[in-house]
Amino acid sequence: MIKEILKQIKSKENPKNVEGMKRFGINTGEMYGLSTNELKEIAKKHKKNHELALELWDTEIYEARVIAFFIDDAEKVSEEQMEKWGRDFDNWATCDGCILHLFAQTKYAYKKAVQWARKKEEFIKRAGFVLMAVLAVHDKKAEDDKFQKFFPLIEKASDDERNFVKKAVNWALRQIGKRNINLHKEAIKLAEKIKQQDSKSAKWIANDALREFRSETTKRILERRKKTIAHR
Repeated sequence: MIKEILKQIKSKENPKNVEGMKRFGINTGEMYGLSTNELKEIAKKHKKNHELALELWDTEIYEARVIAFFIDDAEKVSEEQMEKWGRDFDNWATCDGCILHLFAQTKYAYKKAVQWARKKEEFIKRAGFVLMAVLAVHDKKAEDDKFQKFFPLIEKASDDERNFVKKAVNWALRQIGKRNINLHKEAIKLAEKIKQQDSKSAKWIANDALREFRSETTKRILERRKKTIAHR
């Protein structure tokens, strides 16, 4: 099975796409330049195949790893697997894709968000904040306190000047702040506090979040969500 998938990947090699991906910061080991749609087409024949996902990840090929997180079964993902794969994150696309399509659906998601946000390594730290952002959007039933617990971590990491970290911190703050009216108010207060730090990163994170929080688009989103909750 794995040999056939790798054969498919290599048969669709696109060096031009590889160069384009590298320009956008997807700079990892072995890459063949397949599009997301091409990878999804391969993956759809192997859904919920945990063992195959593990094998694909271990090839260290970028496209194989994307297929791996597309086809894995979140219910079978162990905490040890998350740690192992997390240590392999070396670019934003693998990190974010794995979080969005797999790790955010596991029972360890909130635990790892907290643990990884405290790490020093750039992409595993990013993963912690990407988890926060994704959970804020997709975990519709979670109570506010789950996200309030993330605020101290966001504040603490807001002075990290590394591009892939600060963008993830900003992403987490913005998504939590758009979840509902109460979290919106708290996120504005946090952003105003972060803004006072003597850090270019912190000021950028805060100003960008405040701009979005106060936009007409966000106001409409929050009003719509308020009505949805009221009608439940």
